[in-house]
Parts: sequence; C-alpha cells; structure tokens
Amino acid sequence: MPEQYEYVPHRLLRRRVRDIASGVEGVLMAVVNENVSDSAVYERWVELAYIRNASGREFTTAASNVEPAHDQPRTAASRRDQRSA
Repeated sequence: MPEQYEYVPHRLLRRRVRDIASGVEGVLMAVVNENVSDSAVYERWVELAYIRNASGREFTTAASNVEPAHDQPRTAASRRDQRSA
C-alpha cells in the first residue's frame, strides 16, 4: 500500500500560530499532505496543519488557515476589515 501522507515544509514550523477558522493558537508541529479518501480508486489529497495548543493536545486544520499568532486575538470582523483596506 502506498504512503497515505507526506510531510510538507512550512515557514511557520515550530512557531506560534493561529487557526483562523477557530481562533485557537498553538505551535505548528507539522504540515502534511494527506490522502483523506476512503476509496482505493479515488484519491483526495489535502494539506493539513497539526497545531499543538496550550494544553498539549494537537488538532488539525487546513494549512491555508494557519497564520502567525500576534499579541491580540483577531476576530472574523477584524480580518474582513484588513482585507478591504
């Protein structure tokens, strides 16, 4: 059976990041290109970021949802305002 994942280099590895989908912050532990398909015929590959939060528990999010963490938490409204500026 072929590998179902491969590690991807990322500029924020081992740095404090924020998941923009949930607002949760943590340390980016890995980015993996992973086959999430449950079919042997059709493959679906996605880039998942593994983030370790303050409690030590890791969670995943889309790699495109990862941004550097800053001192102040950002809300969806502040992200919208920044894009329109």
